Order: sequence, then structure tokens, then C-alpha cells
Amino acid sequence: MSILLSPPVIFVIFLLTGAGLTKYLSAFSAPGDKSERKLEPYACGQRQVEHSFIPDYSQFFPYAFFFTIMHVLVLVVATAPKGALPLSLLYVAGGILALFIIFRR
Repeated sequence: MSILLSPPVIFVIFLLTGAGLTKYLSAFSAPGDKSERKLEPYACGQRQVEHSFIPDYSQFFPYAFFFTIMHVLVLVVATAPKGALPLSLLYVAGGILALFIIFRR
């Protein structure tokens, strides 16, 4: 019974259930119109243009890095065992140093 509750078996069960539901429910979906642009990429209702805008994420990076450092820091410290207090404090010091480096730039 425990083999049926293992993650790979549960994953396969859900995968097969999803595939079966997709196959069964596709019979109830409306048929699409056949057109020459049916399989083209779709972005905001516009056809793909040659001169597309490429966003610059350089201003977003410090915020994403800050969130990642804080999230991992809290997760590691909150799940540390009782005897690992010196290592937790060392990890917090490393996180503070990383945050100092972010805001220094």
C-alpha cells in the first residue's frame, strides 16, 4: 500500500487522470475555425512584429535578489535545529552582508 502513496506513483496517476480528462472533455469543446494564422504565436492580439520591445530588468534585479535572500534566510533559520544556533547566526551575518552589497551599489 505504501508504494501507491509514493510521489512518482501519485504523479503518474495524476498525469494519466489529467490526460484522460483532457481527452474526454475535448469532445465537448467548440471546434476552432481553420485559418492560415491558427498556429501562429499570439501576443496581446497582435501579429509578431520585427521591431519588438525587449524589457530591461536591471532595475528589477535588486528587488528580486533582496526577496530571494530574505526568503531563503528566514526559511533556513526557521528550520534550523536547536543546536545549530552559531551556524544560524553565521548565516544571518552572511545575509546581512549580501543585503549591504545590494544597497551599496
